[in-house]
Amino acid sequence: MYQIDFKRPMTVHFIGIGGISMSGLAEVLLSRGFTVSGSDSAVSSLTDHLKEAGVRIYEGQRASNLADDVDVVVYTAAVHSDNPELAAAKERGIPLLTRAELLGQIMRNYSDAVAIAGTHGKTTTTSMVTEILLAAEKDPTISVGGILHSIGGNIRIGHSGCFVTEACEYTNSYHSFFPTIAVILNIRMDHLDFFKDLEDIRESFHTFAKLLPEDGRLIISADIPDYRELMGDIACRMITFSLEGKEADYRADQVWYDEDGHASFDVVRRGEQVGHVRLGVPGEHNVANALAAAAVAEALGVDREAIIRGLDGYRGTERRFELKGELGGVTIVDDYAHHPDEIRATLNTARRLHKKKLWCVFQPHTYTRTKALMEEFAEALSLADEVVLAKIYPARETDTLGISSADLAGKLMGLGKKVHYFESFDEIENFLLTALVPGELLITMGAGDVVKIGEKLLGQ
Repeated sequence: MYQIDFKRPMTVHFIGIGGISMSGLAEVLLSRGFTVSGSDSAVSSLTDHLKEAGVRIYEGQRASNLADDVDVVVYTAAVHSDNPELAAAKERGIPLLTRAELLGQIMRNYSDAVAIAGTHGKTTTTSMVTEILLAAEKDPTISVGGILHSIGGNIRIGHSGCFVTEACEYTNSYHSFFPTIAVILNIRMDHLDFFKDLEDIRESFHTFAKLLPEDGRLIISADIPDYRELMGDIACRMITFSLEGKEADYRADQVWYDEDGHASFDVVRRGEQVGHVRLGVPGEHNVANALAAAAVAEALGVDREAIIRGLDGYRGTERRFELKGELGGVTIVDDYAHHPDEIRATLNTARRLHKKKLWCVFQPHTYTRTKALMEEFAEALSLADEVVLAKIYPARETDTLGISSADLAGKLMGLGKKVHYFESFDEIENFLLTALVPGELLITMGAGDVVKIGEKLLGQ
């Protein structure tokens, strides 16, 4: 693998620079004196920001986008071998790095490199850690998979030895990382276009944990089944947290929820109270995320007062139970949930704070996930009073596997739920305009572009 010398800045070209992670890495290199260029299929607010910062941005992907001065090309797993820029780089003998390989090399420049992994909850937990470190004035560098308003985007360039990033398990990309502190929030069935089964996924997380040095720390949920057996040969110190009341280093006591679904609770570390937290985001799952964030912060030497201030100050990330507005007395919320566990957590949260009719507009994400978890999706979505399904968002996939959202609609009807399936967003929007009643709650949900439905209804 090609190794970048960070003491000798060069010219780096990103294929797919508009991605949430790729744009952040481009900004990190730019801050270190590198010359950066990149392309994407369409411009966005992220590419506009990079262009203003001095990055050469190309709309569309062509071999001619690779200038003569490009020293290395970075690409993601979504870029196929027939991509014209990737093919041109190979033909010209330009060194190549995957997004994960570059991120791993960047991590080696920091004395405290935190990688936050898990099937879900990564963005929220990373954001919570960010708020704590800012409250403690630790001046961290942050790469988060969402837009966090307190840092003005998805990246923060700090000047300390602390770096915090999300660590995605898809294609085992996080195996290229060099963490000193690693977090595993949960291990669930997902990404079955790559992993064989749950055991394969568990082994992937085990390999990730083994990347830690002996003086590193693994922060892991004690609620993961058989986690001790899975991590039995990890050499570094293991720190646990639990939402289910299991024996763990960190747990929550005296948990209660206000009328908006926001939790208040005592953070307890090995029997000693750290402090009382009042979260500004709803949901039981965020209590677990907060416990993990508190454990990370203490591992980094943050004092208790800053931990509590940071958690109290966290107000959410875009597309994580984000209030979009009201239309004729109907509240519209958007959420990134695209896994059954996430859907269940989001709808339970909505049910806790809204007693009237709950609508969910769901856009399944990838054919493989929808097919493998069809029963689980139906069960989770049944928590809504009425469900509207959009077409499956294929993302990187081209094979439909012979399924569609109509199959999921059939499963929901079998559970006695009211469900509607439409081929286009226009049809969904027209239906909702006639079906919604003042006082109801509408959640648009999914990892694709389903957010556009609520935004269009609101005229945004």
